[in-house]
Amino acid sequence: MKVLYYWLIFNKEVDEALKEICIKIEERYQIKFLEIGTDKDHVYMLVQSVPTYSITKLVTLIKSLTAREIFKLCRQVKKQLWGGEFWSDGYFATTVGKHGDEKMIARYVQNQGNTYEMLYESRQLRLF
Repeated sequence: MKVLYYWLIFNKEVDEALKEICIKIEERYQIKFLEIGTDKDHVYMLVQSVPTYSITKLVTLIKSLTAREIFKLCRQVKKQLWGGEFWSDGYFATTVGKHGDEKMIARYVQNQGNTYEMLYESRQLRLF
């Protein structure tokens, strides 16, 4: 059933809105989206942020802002979800630190499923 919802909800309009919302989030917060992609019923994001943001705070911020704005910009989504939530409760997150490997995480994101579609990529890192 989730896959069915994905194809009803995520389309080119919603994908583009998600990408634009994430770019606007970059302008206001100390967050950099290195890659955004979709695969059936998942959204994958490779994100750079300052160490003062916990993973929980980062995920909560991204989920709440993107859901609110998608409901505003793509009104049909809320109807299709019957007023429900845009994001599921769970998430998977891993971090890259001094000894981590960003390329490994990028490969993981890109190799998910058979229908992974990259919506956005910006590998230009910045200092906050």
